Amino acid sequence: MRLPTPILAAGVVLAASASTAAIVTETVEYRHGDVVLEGYLAWDDAIAGARPGVLVVHQWLGLGENEQMRARLLAEMGNVAFAVDVYGKGVRPRDAAEARQEAAKYYGDRRLLRGRLAAALARLVESPLADSRRIAAIGYCFGGAGALELARSGADLAGVVSFHGSLDTPDPTEARTIKGKVLVCHGAADPHVGPDQVRAFVEEMEAAEVDYQLVMYGGAVHGFTQKEAGDDPSRGAAYDAAADRRSWQHLKVFFDEIFD
Repeated sequence: MRLPTPILAAGVVLAASASTAAIVTETVEYRHGDVVLEGYLAWDDAIAGARPGVLVVHQWLGLGENEQMRARLLAEMGNVAFAVDVYGKGVRPRDAAEARQEAAKYYGDRRLLRGRLAAALARLVESPLADSRRIAAIGYCFGGAGALELARSGADLAGVVSFHGSLDTPDPTEARTIKGKVLVCHGAADPHVGPDQVRAFVEEMEAAEVDYQLVMYGGAVHGFTQKEAGDDPSRGAAYDAAADRRSWQHLKVFFDEIFD
């Protein structure tokens, strides 16, 4: 199926008064080869014509409410947002052990990861809601790594944003193919993506002369935007309200720049 045209779909209006616009959402099936994927599209039905498009790449538990919430927020900002499904329709890990196993398939096969994200990008770009000249990708944890890999693949993106994502890549020289700008929002105390990985990323970006920004939030650990991560930084992953708020503000400033 094609992505929807900007019409009001019954049963998918989130909230609106009689005098204001509604944020509309739609579940969208698409494919990567023979694999059926199931994404989540959100847009503001009051906006006429094409507007910036944003891919939202999920963390290691798969597409869920966190990504759907971010998609709705992005729609409120005037974008059309497509929360992607890397794993496949119905593939949703139940716990960290299953998530680790599922994510490892894609960390170990970056070509597969890039292919899944390229399929989502193609679906977004073909929508009449999206301005193909103004497309970005953002991601969380596993999804942050995915957004960066999509950029390294040479995808036609105005920019990418990684929130507490992995920064390593099998071939750093591929950064030369990055077409857009890069924003990395990183917890300065993240034990899973430590100083060595951060340093290697900076060297990668500098060698490829990428227009990048690296913002580090003091005291924040891994998963700082994820409320379900809890509030105990000693565990290595925890929600940090200040870092969550600040990183979203940094995203807004970045989007003002790349979508101008």
